[in-house]
Amino acid sequence: MSPLNLAVRDAPTGPVVEVTGELDYDTSADLRDLLAALPLKPGQRLVLDLARMEFCDSSGISTLIVARNHAQSAGADVALAAVPASTLRVLRVVGLEQIFPLHPDAESATRP
Repeated sequence: MSPLNLAVRDAPTGPVVEVTGELDYDTSADLRDLLAALPLKPGQRLVLDLARMEFCDSSGISTLIVARNHAQSAGADVALAAVPASTLRVLRVVGLEQIFPLHPDAESATRP
């Protein structure tokens, strides 16, 4: 079991949240709390960099939807970067790849 570590950095397009470890029932509240406190401005893009995420359960998927809703309520965009194959499969099965812009890495997700 890997603990969840979250780091926020600024990019020209808006904040990038780097998710490391397991995003699951026990840890998803940490990301939800961070998102609630993360100020977003209209026109910005919130990027969730999942390159180092090791596991994501249904609670984690729900938290990704919370991130999208947070961004939309601020008039901002959201994008997922470097989605691990197992999580990408789940996103495709439930149709969420249609609502999340997906990028191969954080660098491409933060291009204006």
